[in-house]
Amino acid sequence: MNQTRVFLIFAWLMVAVLLWMEWGRDKAAPATAPVAAQTQGPVPAAGAVPGATVPHAPGSAPAQATAQAAAGAPRVTVTTDVLRLVLDGGTVLDAELLQFPQTKDDGSPPVRLLTEEATHPYRAVSGWTSQDKSMPVPEANGFTLVGDARTFELAKGQNELQIPFVWNGPNGVSIRRTYTVSRNEYAVKIKDEVINAGTTPWNGYVYRTLDRTPTILSRSMTNPDSFSFNGATWFDAEKKYQRRAFKDYLEDGPLNQQVTGGWIAMLQHHFFTAWIPQADQAANYALSQHDGRDQIQATGPAFTVAPGQQVSSEARLWVGPKLVNQIAKEDVPGLDRVVDYSRFSLMAIIGQGLFWVLNQVHKVVNNWGWAIVGLVILLKLVLYPLSAAQYKSGAKMRRFQPRIAQLKERYGDDRQKFQTAMMELYKKEKINPMGGCLPILIQMPIFFALYWVLVESVELRQAPWFGWIQDLTARDPYFILPVINVAVMWATQKLTPAPGMDPMQAKMMQMMPLIFGVMMAFMPSGLVLYWVVNGGLGLLQQWWMTKRHGSDPVPATAAPANKK
Repeated sequence: MNQTRVFLIFAWLMVAVLLWMEWGRDKAAPATAPVAAQTQGPVPAAGAVPGATVPHAPGSAPAQATAQAAAGAPRVTVTTDVLRLVLDGGTVLDAELLQFPQTKDDGSPPVRLLTEEATHPYRAVSGWTSQDKSMPVPEANGFTLVGDARTFELAKGQNELQIPFVWNGPNGVSIRRTYTVSRNEYAVKIKDEVINAGTTPWNGYVYRTLDRTPTILSRSMTNPDSFSFNGATWFDAEKKYQRRAFKDYLEDGPLNQQVTGGWIAMLQHHFFTAWIPQADQAANYALSQHDGRDQIQATGPAFTVAPGQQVSSEARLWVGPKLVNQIAKEDVPGLDRVVDYSRFSLMAIIGQGLFWVLNQVHKVVNNWGWAIVGLVILLKLVLYPLSAAQYKSGAKMRRFQPRIAQLKERYGDDRQKFQTAMMELYKKEKINPMGGCLPILIQMPIFFALYWVLVESVELRQAPWFGWIQDLTARDPYFILPVINVAVMWATQKLTPAPGMDPMQAKMMQMMPLIFGVMMAFMPSGLVLYWVVNGGLGLLQQWWMTKRHGSDPVPATAAPANKK
């Protein structure tokens, strides 16, 4: 396998197989049959708390009770320039992303991230509980809104809005909870202040949960939503970024992790929710499933509040898109990994670097399609020395094709002698048959990383290029770019030398443009645009190098007089 053409076949097949496996992977949502809730050992400071599913009773699964409690709780609608939230004291029940319509159609409703819909409820919950069963704690509907208002709206010129709640216990203990929303921000701040005006100590701990029934996605290559990772992720300083798909929620064992300065999240295509606890307060992270609902929870810290004393705990709840610049403003270690280019750190770093370059180009051209074209040009310039060596080697091999054909005819079925004679020819003429492999190996991780950049980047969501391409993260509606890609690959084949290729390999090679054409037909059009521009520039470069170094074939009569 020392021929450049064979390595090209291997590289193309590898790309096709890996992408096919990624699309075809079974990511179906878990069955809705009840699964026993996962419980942890005894609590904060020393361990973990039972996995709470609703505000009033961690470790239980009172879905019906939750609905009844929520019905009696004060429901508040909060509207900013980017969010519309429906919440009670303990739960964010509904969240609409006002700047992200569901479709490009006029009048399309905004994306609804958190929802009370019965088919796939999704909510963010925060409450308090205690190991002491006699200790009063807030029920799901225990927080009372301070004041009579039921709607809050960020006024013009106003940058911040606060929504206060309070819970008053029977023993003089109260918890004041304040939701704070800000202009152009998707992070909602929640501050709890526990005040003990009674005569006995009060102990309790806070928990924060993301609870959802995953939407069953159509696992087809025509549905971009199904490409991205769907599941829970979390981060801690020691083990860094970790994730668990919904279908694998408990298959990889329970999660029981004490973390300080981390976060928990649930990811989907382009959007996510995350609890970011106070950085200097420890919490125990746990996963659980119940009645078809998947949950990830941060429990803790625990507090013992003496009479006359008070404590506080703060957290941020992100409800919004995977906007890289917005996420960076939160200054939370590892939170940028929610833009999930890969579970592997190296690929994620490459993806982050590619997006940074893409973003810089976009600032100049102000169009994500042309930014992709600009990115290709920059990559071509960086990789020019390698690609020039590749095409020069290929051009020289093409020039000596008649000699190689003569050697193949001379040695017939004796592959060993043929290979030996061909290598002697390469050595004599200073041809490096491996010269084309390194650029391919370098470009493959770039290709995969860019694939995930284009799939994950919400900045490109519904972003037009021009003409018929009105969404770079969706497939080409008329398959024009995939057809152009087939033509570019076919033309590249004609210029690429194939020394010593047997008929079976030749047939496989002839099928590659068609195979890739079918594959590319269902990829995001932005990725196909990248591949077309990259292939087109490569074709021009290869044509030029062939013209310079391989336009005059060496006659077969000049071949060495080797004998059988």
